Amino acid sequence: MSVKARKHARELLLKEYRGVLSTHSKAMPGFPFGSVVPYCLDVQGWPLILISRIAQHTHNLRQDAKCSLFVGERGAEDVQAVGRLTLLAEARQLCDQDAIEAAAARYYRYFPESQDYHRAHDFDFWVLEPVRWRYIGGFGAIHWLDQVALANPFAALAGGGEQGMLEHMNADHASAIAHYVALAGLPSHVPAELVGIDSEGFHLRIGQGLYWLAFATSCNTCGEVRQAFVRLARAETWPTDGAALA
Repeated sequence: MSVKARKHARELLLKEYRGVLSTHSKAMPGFPFGSVVPYCLDVQGWPLILISRIAQHTHNLRQDAKCSLFVGERGAEDVQAVGRLTLLAEARQLCDQDAIEAAAARYYRYFPESQDYHRAHDFDFWVLEPVRWRYIGGFGAIHWLDQVALANPFAALAGGGEQGMLEHMNADHASAIAHYVALAGLPSHVPAELVGIDSEGFHLRIGQGLYWLAFATSCNTCGEVRQAFVRLARAETWPTDGAALA
């Protein structure tokens, strides 16, 4: 059961791209302080956030790095009947210039509008290093999990890795991407752009919305990803175990 719970928890983390970051209040000692933050996942599959130096949660984290990130399925009529995930973590600011540049390249793909305020204001990248996870998959489906995050096998590859595959798909296969959008029933008011690929699926950005779509089976090599995209381009319906959540 824990294997299945880990998979569902990780899919929820991938499908969502914003959550509630809870920190220990500096201004009101003893009280938790919650704020909404967007995130994407870094090379290790850990949440990567970009936060202002003057924000209350940043002051809190500088005093006590222990925090949590709550992620829940949006749009549900009964929030207690759907999945939600709480990550207990240690927040760490990225200070190494190479790490900052890698984080920026990834984060900007998901949130391109962040480039302007990151450059104009004092914002820093932080990563949430997992300590433990609490996943609830609905009534009675409650799990403490020690391992949920999964490293992205393509993110650090040069040339033909994730970045190369993204550039190739967006430049040469716009019609295939449009087909994926249609198969999954996603919004089509503006063209979709492929912004992330992991072993279990891929992220599309449509306007300001992000959508994660699952591969029918996990992919461990770039060749397997290529084959998965080809199969989807030829499919008439989305694979039964694929998933999308706006």
